[in-house]
Amino acid sequence: MKCQRVMGILEKLAPKRLAEHWDNPGLQVGNPEQKVSKLLVCLDVSQPVVELAIREQADMIISHHPMMLFKGLLPIRTDSYDGKMLQTLLSHNIAVYSAHTNLDIAKGGCNDILAALCGLERVEGFAPTEGDAEESMGRIGYVRESIPLEQFANSLCQKLNTSYVRLVRGGKATVGKVALCSGAGADLISKAVFRGADLFITGDLKYHEAQQAFKQGINIIDAGHFATEFPMVKALAAYLRDELAKTGEQLEVIEDDISQDFFQVINREN
Repeated sequence: MKCQRVMGILEKLAPKRLAEHWDNPGLQVGNPEQKVSKLLVCLDVSQPVVELAIREQADMIISHHPMMLFKGLLPIRTDSYDGKMLQTLLSHNIAVYSAHTNLDIAKGGCNDILAALCGLERVEGFAPTEGDAEESMGRIGYVRESIPLEQFANSLCQKLNTSYVRLVRGGKATVGKVALCSGAGADLISKAVFRGADLFITGDLKYHEAQQAFKQGINIIDAGHFATEFPMVKALAAYLRDELAKTGEQLEVIEDDISQDFFQVINREN
């Protein structure tokens, strides 16, 4: 199968037109005409992920985060981390395609995946994008039955397979209406408050953003950038397998099972 065909399947789910203006989704490395036979789905393109692709003989990597997010990789020095990784990809003829904010916004994308893991019902968008009021970066919905805040937080740790979350107790002691934004969504706190959410779930929360939330009377769970987005790996791999099965096309899809959050918790010794 040509790389271009895989790109078409991905853009059926997450059209590039949905991406934020500053973003850099699409084909990062490779040629649309090159042939591929095995895909590796990951959150980040890292040296260990590239080495995994080589071991597994995958010839195309599908990532959420683009390799070159805000600016080009110039000059390309092979003594740098990114330069060496790019050299390895090119020398092994491995293509890289990224779906970033377009996958965040898309129906069935990262935010819907997170909402499903949280057990939310009646889910809808609550933070329209600048270009289209029908498209939204965030999601808002309801749990089936109101639940104590701390119990919800503990349950979320299990669902996201993370050892901890950070909790800001700014609102009610129970959770019924939940807003969320996978990755880094602290700029949506005020919109979550406006929509009457009891709780907002996101990652990468700063001190003064937590303070803002407390003053506005909303609870926050910072579950981390990695934990709120890594579930897309399994979901996106399943989507690709389903789409390929519909046409009978033979292409193996594997998932990154080695990556971990950069942040680790060190408990104080007694």
